[in-house]
Amino acid sequence: MPALRRLIREIGVAERIPPHLFYIPLILQWLWLSLRYGSLSLPTVANPLVEVGGLWGESKQAYLDMVSGEARRWLARYATLTRGEGGAAPDAARAGDLVRAQGLRFPLVAKPDIGWQGYGVRTIASESELRAYVAGFPQGATLMLQEMIGWDAEAGVFYVRQPGAASGKVISLTLRYYPHVVGDGASTVRELIHAQKRAAWKAGWHLGRRKGHGGVPTTSLDRIPETGECVRLSFIGSIRVGSLYRDADEKITPKLTERFDAISRSIPEFYYGRYDVRFAALERLQQGEDFRIIEINGAGSEPISAWDPEMTLGQVYARLLRQQRLLFEIGARNRARGWKPANPYTVLRAAWRQTRLIQRYPPSC
Repeated sequence: MPALRRLIREIGVAERIPPHLFYIPLILQWLWLSLRYGSLSLPTVANPLVEVGGLWGESKQAYLDMVSGEARRWLARYATLTRGEGGAAPDAARAGDLVRAQGLRFPLVAKPDIGWQGYGVRTIASESELRAYVAGFPQGATLMLQEMIGWDAEAGVFYVRQPGAASGKVISLTLRYYPHVVGDGASTVRELIHAQKRAAWKAGWHLGRRKGHGGVPTTSLDRIPETGECVRLSFIGSIRVGSLYRDADEKITPKLTERFDAISRSIPEFYYGRYDVRFAALERLQQGEDFRIIEINGAGSEPISAWDPEMTLGQVYARLLRQQRLLFEIGARNRARGWKPANPYTVLRAAWRQTRLIQRYPPSC
């Protein structure tokens, strides 16, 4: 990953606005576009073969399973398991069998099949940790076990293709930096969290005081890192725990676009979404090489470069509003091809199911 230069702002203006206020302009435009196009739920046919287009509550497995042919080589290996009603022990045994059958090795990543912002995502180092994770997972819900990719660098690659077009393009590239502090040789990790502005802003998550996230282990909080040592505060790269997103649109290359266009065209009726990828080096990613896809997001995704703290509020809204207009445009083209949008009740039901599940998942880390 490129080294982080000193930021003009460590916390963006958009990040400080409460969500129920921040999304008002987007809600208003959604209503206006709904009137213009004659459908409140038109974006559900942006990716018509995925539940509600991936707007809410879609299965991560569904997207990954749809990647076909040669393109599957770019996926991180995974397996899924649905919790049954026979108790945790049989399910834990099945999970262990899946790990061995798929050739997965510890440590691996466990995550919900239906999730949001990293809720329920954990690293699993052993069979005993796997058993504990399975036991704490909601009955009837599906979890995913995924190989741990050895590259720490992560990016969001946003792709769009107009229905009927021969090819699409990558329109946004965002580098994701995990929450971290840098040692000074004298302060504990706990003290460094309070001293560093962005880490202090999310201290409740790092110190394990927020529901849904385990935080940094106490033994690590009391450790004094060496001068210059970088200490990662969270495995998940979600903005809710303070990850830093940096716009890298200028790093998009024809080879990167060509690679993700080929992958996207291997997915039936996929036109709009974001790939979350781990990669070895930015230069190799730009060549369309040495990366693995860990997640695919649909109509509910956004170009996360909008959360770069150095973007003005006007720039943030310009990006998000433009993407929303594009989402409706793609939906309208697919409707003209014969696809029917889901009714609003179906969308609300998917959103409600996702919300209820998130509240029941094991803590993330």
